Amino acid sequence: MSISKSRQVAMMAVMPASLRAAVAAYQWARDSIGESGAAVYRLHGRDGAPGLYLKHGRAVAAADIADEMARLRWLAQYLPVPAVVQFARMADPDQAWLLMTALPGTTASEVLAANPALGPAVVDALAAFLRRLHALPVSACPFNAGHAVRLAQARQRIDAGLVDAEDFDAGREGWTAGQVWAALQDSLPLVPDLPVTHGDFSLENILMQEGAVVGCIDVGRAGVADRYQDLAIVWRALGELDASLQQRFAQQYGLLDIDQGKLQFHLLLDELF
Repeated sequence: MSISKSRQVAMMAVMPASLRAAVAAYQWARDSIGESGAAVYRLHGRDGAPGLYLKHGRAVAAADIADEMARLRWLAQYLPVPAVVQFARMADPDQAWLLMTALPGTTASEVLAANPALGPAVVDALAAFLRRLHALPVSACPFNAGHAVRLAQARQRIDAGLVDAEDFDAGREGWTAGQVWAALQDSLPLVPDLPVTHGDFSLENILMQEGAVVGCIDVGRAGVADRYQDLAIVWRALGELDASLQQRFAQQYGLLDIDQGKLQFHLLLDELF
């Protein structure tokens, strides 16, 4: 959805000068898919210049944007992710901007929506990419995204009233954030298996072109964590389409048995973000 010229001018007025120059002459369109606190804009239409994406957020969202910037720069050594063009943060008021390149391709969710018959091929590509991601060097990753860290973040979100209970999965319709928290505590302790994870391996965050994964986006939660952090998210998404796709994904990824306890723990945890 395009934004008004006056809105665009007002936003640019509070940017650092270097960022204003970088986004000048672009047309802006609001991208509401996958937003989580931050505003996301697609920048296009500048003669001879590539398409860009701009994220802007305040307070908690500003911190999330800073986290994503750091992870993008680290992941760029290993995987196709958006390149950081510019990052800026201001202290008063606390706000941040992240300007990134636009990757080619179409999201896996859009591919499947346009042609459900491509399900098996998409699943195979997703599994291959997740194996590649989970093979990144854990010892080189500076980001801890394990369940203890995520639980602490979830508790802060509950206490700050940031959890949207109306967005819970159908099986938890009518639950409160407190009930999800209690169910998480009942699921502990958790013995983790720790690769580098994406953190939100949803169909909306994986880009495809000609049957192959060509990039991933929204990596602000990436880090060393239990592999079910990623497996649970994609498992749920595939199950909403066809249970046979779940089984194919497990086979292609290399799972001999699904750990239902870990699956449910990470689906519960995701409700709080």
